[in-house]
Amino acid sequence: MVQSVFGVWDYVIMGATMVASIVIGVYFRFSGGKQKTNEEYLLADRNMAVFPVAVSLMASFMSAITLLGVSAENYYYGMQFMAINISYGIATPIASRLYLPVFFGLQKTSTYEYLELRFGPNLRMLASLTYTLQMILYNGIVLYAPAIVLEAVTGLDRLISILVVGLACTFYSSLGGMKAVLFTDLLQSFLMFGAVFSVVVFASVQLGGFDKIFMYAKEGGRLDFSNFSFDLTERNTWWSLNIGGLITYLSLYAVNHTQVQRLMTVSTLERSQACLWWSWPVLSVLSVCTCISGLSIFAVYRDCDPLASHAIAASDQLMPYYVVEAMGRVPGLAGLFVAGIFSASLSTISASCNALAAVTLSDYVGRWCKVNDSYIPWLTKLAACGYGLLFLALAFLAEHMGGVLQAAMTIFGAVGGPMFAVFTLGMFTTFANERGTSLALISGMAFTLWMNFGGPRPPPVRLPVSVDGCASNLTLPVADAYNPSDYFYLYRISYLWTSPIGFLWVLLVGSVVSLVWRQQQPWEKAGRQDPDPALFTPPLANRLRCRAEHKTAAQCELLNQADNQE
Repeated sequence: MVQSVFGVWDYVIMGATMVASIVIGVYFRFSGGKQKTNEEYLLADRNMAVFPVAVSLMASFMSAITLLGVSAENYYYGMQFMAINISYGIATPIASRLYLPVFFGLQKTSTYEYLELRFGPNLRMLASLTYTLQMILYNGIVLYAPAIVLEAVTGLDRLISILVVGLACTFYSSLGGMKAVLFTDLLQSFLMFGAVFSVVVFASVQLGGFDKIFMYAKEGGRLDFSNFSFDLTERNTWWSLNIGGLITYLSLYAVNHTQVQRLMTVSTLERSQACLWWSWPVLSVLSVCTCISGLSIFAVYRDCDPLASHAIAASDQLMPYYVVEAMGRVPGLAGLFVAGIFSASLSTISASCNALAAVTLSDYVGRWCKVNDSYIPWLTKLAACGYGLLFLALAFLAEHMGGVLQAAMTIFGAVGGPMFAVFTLGMFTTFANERGTSLALISGMAFTLWMNFGGPRPPPVRLPVSVDGCASNLTLPVADAYNPSDYFYLYRISYLWTSPIGFLWVLLVGSVVSLVWRQQQPWEKAGRQDPDPALFTPPLANRLRCRAEHKTAAQCELLNQADNQE
């Protein structure tokens, strides 16, 4: 790739980003309660405002991998991917009305404490360990990805980049706790928007108008939204984007501990639901802008594709290549872009440090060791710092892992659907038991990982590109023809169907095994006939309360209507 050296303003912007994040961490370490309790350190004393929490929900999983990957997705496969934002709008009321009230009512530190109350300790430990491994692998890559970008843009060694970002993130998240994480997420989100906007604005100026982006994109076949195919092997269709997007969003925003912990930092359920509702438009605006940035870059390189001309080695390098080649001449723009990319990683890593510290103290240390209460806040800070350093070590090893990079990202997607189904079985049924649900989770994750890791796999079919406008005489290589029937069907299924398939697998297997292989439920072991309504989604919880209180059907309907009005 072309390399460029940062100018003074670029370094000023990058340096200011790091310094501001550290200052926020130091401020919250020495203000308020000074992070002396776990309630403040992990949950911000449950008195946060709605807006910073809503923005943090978006920033927690909008990593550098997402920003770079979504722009390349729209460049090479078209803008139909933008339809996934519809599923986010459908999923938001489901998460806020059916799942969030259960977690908020229980007020537990770890999301996986719910699984012990509903099923038993074994499933809690299985889910918690799965989450921990998933987040450790993913965050090592999240830290490594922007280091490659900075090396390409500035020529700065990637190991130095990893150290600067990793240590800064570990410092402020360990020092300032959840309050520092939330407010740095707010700052970093503005920089993420700035990075994406800068690409779109600069490309618009370069092309002679914003409308030219869509004109050239249409000519290149990038604005086709007409794929309603039911074929599971097609990469992006309306069905795969909306169904896959729905399950993926719910697996992250309805039951994932990193997000649920943030939703616990406000004082009431209504405010927590408002955080989810406000997070949706923030997420969608950034997602749409990132999609448009991919089209912008296509419009600029419509006659000389960087990948086909060997200017870049991988599609994810597309956006940084444009920054180097086109935007690097304007002082500060390259620095703004790299600050935005690093901010996307900082927000994800800091969220994970805090979330994994909560899981470690609650699910592991609290279960296996008797710890003096005065030591717990210090142990939590040490755990957060330890995870940050662990991410740092994995990032250093990432360049030597080869295919494991893609493998770890695949694990993150493949685990989400099965885990979401576990919580769904718990909240929406009274018959699902620990034995059946555990077998379903293990088999479901094994199946989805097999789908994603198995091979050989057919090469992706990209939309046409051109090299006619390149300076040197280049010709596009002739694509190797292949017969889809030569590949095993499961290996041809679109990545968007992984989560829905895993979700359905666990629901079906968990239900059948639980009904056939009966087991005492936790409330039965405690000598109670009826389950605790607090463990179930509000509609089912209301029916359980009515049954326990021997109310009539009409009385139950009035109770449900009153709850809905509230």
